[in-house]
Amino acid sequence: MKEFGSFYKSIDNRKFNTWCKYTKRLDTYGCGCQHDCEYCYAKSLLSFRGLWNASEPSGANIVKIKSRIKRLSRNDVIKLGGMTDCFQPLEMKERLTYKTILILNQFKLHYLIVTKSDMVASDEYMEIYDKKLAHFQITITSTERNKYEKAPAPHKRIKAVEKLQYNGYDVSVRLSPFIEQNINLSILNAIKCDKILIEFLKVNHWVKKWFNIDYSKYTFKYGGYDHLTLDSKIDMVNKITGFNQVSVGEYVKDHYLYFRDNVNYNKDDCCNLNKIIFNNYLQLKLF
Repeated sequence: MKEFGSFYKSIDNRKFNTWCKYTKRLDTYGCGCQHDCEYCYAKSLLSFRGLWNASEPSGANIVKIKSRIKRLSRNDVIKLGGMTDCFQPLEMKERLTYKTILILNQFKLHYLIVTKSDMVASDEYMEIYDKKLAHFQITITSTERNKYEKAPAPHKRIKAVEKLQYNGYDVSVRLSPFIEQNINLSILNAIKCDKILIEFLKVNHWVKKWFNIDYSKYTFKYGGYDHLTLDSKIDMVNKITGFNQVSVGEYVKDHYLYFRDNVNYNKDDCCNLNKIIFNNYLQLKLF
């Protein structure tokens, strides 16, 4: 397995036009992802540079990961799986995510795991998560098996969500991207999970090239992408009824402001991480 260098990144929100609260991102695998989703933004950003190899992704150097983690503040929340999935099949062999979680636990740093894999809820990994530090977003893009991503089947991911929820972890369904024709709302709204985070598709040339869907409703242009209109997004969000806490993450500024003020459970954090656990843990470390 090849090693890649830029495993860690701190996002400049002004440059990338995002209002994400958690800007520190660490990828245990890079330069490709075996899930190879047709709508993937990372794929669209890296392919034209010749840096995307879905069949043979590279791995980060665990020594360098530890060195970087040691320099971070305990107030930081590190996002795992920003550009590529930290639980793609290669993890079963290389175990870089497993080793990284142990290091994050050692240094008492919060981590937000974003994945399309049910591996995240396997007993082996659940044995090492620290409930005071671990947060999860399990991505679901369809309620039926589909051809546009090579990730585990949706029903396996739903079971992973429910297992983490049942065991008391801070977990959200991540409906991203929310493409209405691919979602059976009865199945989605029946998931036993308190929280859902909704994000919509951003469309550029590369996404259109790989991802064959109807783009006729993506008429709003912003930031170099085609988007759904705000009214369309509001209509779709109103159909999500099975969760106690609903959040919408947005790229379009005016849309972000609308959902922040009118929908999001936590107006200060669209990821809606469990701040009771977060703040209590930090308080305990003061004494």
